[in-house]
Amino acid sequence: MQIFNVEGMTCGHCVRSVTQAVQSQDPAASVKVDLAAKEVGVESRLSAEEVISLITEEGYTAKLA
Repeated sequence: MQIFNVEGMTCGHCVRSVTQAVQSQDPAASVKVDLAAKEVGVESRLSAEEVISLITEEGYTAKLA
């Protein structure tokens, strides 16, 4: 599982946006969001760069933890 630090997430809508963004490119991806820690764990065939790009497109700042 890859862990990303994601800035800007504040609510359940943010969690859904990030989860759906990743799963739109890899429907089998497992996405676990920890709002308090500002972390997103992703188990996916996508590269870290692809995941960061998808999260960034949703309006958040993301980087590998």
